[in-house]
Amino acid sequence: MHTLIKLPYAYDALEPHIDARTMEIHHTKHHQTYVDKLNAALEKSPALQSLTAVELVADLGRVPEEIRTAVRNNAGGDANHTMFFTMLKPKGGGRPTGKLAAAIDAAFGSFEEFQKKFAAAAAGHFASGWAWLSVDASGKLTIETTPGHDSPVMAGRKPVLVLDVWEHAYYLKHQNRRADSVTAWWNVLDWERAERNFVAG
Repeated sequence: MHTLIKLPYAYDALEPHIDARTMEIHHTKHHQTYVDKLNAALEKSPALQSLTAVELVADLGRVPEEIRTAVRNNAGGDANHTMFFTMLKPKGGGRPTGKLAAAIDAAFGSFEEFQKKFAAAAAGHFASGWAWLSVDASGKLTIETTPGHDSPVMAGRKPVLVLDVWEHAYYLKHQNRRADSVTAWWNVLDWERAERNFVAG
């Protein structure tokens, strides 16, 4: 059975950048629902129950057609939210270091240019979805967005960092001002975890 992750910080730990009420609802209501619906879908295919959410979305071809959409949406929702929540930390922000910092400079010219391009992609994504920094098999970094709960792993790319741009991630505090939520997110992003994601095999 898939289970909801326990956050390594309190719901109010990211204030004032992400408010406590949004964090609580986001985690205990939205994320929990994806976990519950994933477990319900997999009841029809016990052989898949041992796979992680990431493994499921990375190879949807192995999922029976009758539950494929439910698995895509809910395993994706679980995997994406797990990565999103674990990439936040109190007193985060700042700048990347190490190999990731060098790769960002090489791919985008500077960290500041990367920030501008990522923020524009996140704010400009139509409707619900996610904004990513990912890396392909050749090691090239790219900024991309995905609809719904899709992920770069579906195309064989490795996520380095992710931002939730569904309205439920920011609406209580920022209403329709998604760009403001992106600006706030930079202050709680865990660059050390992003570095580990980048260098991981």
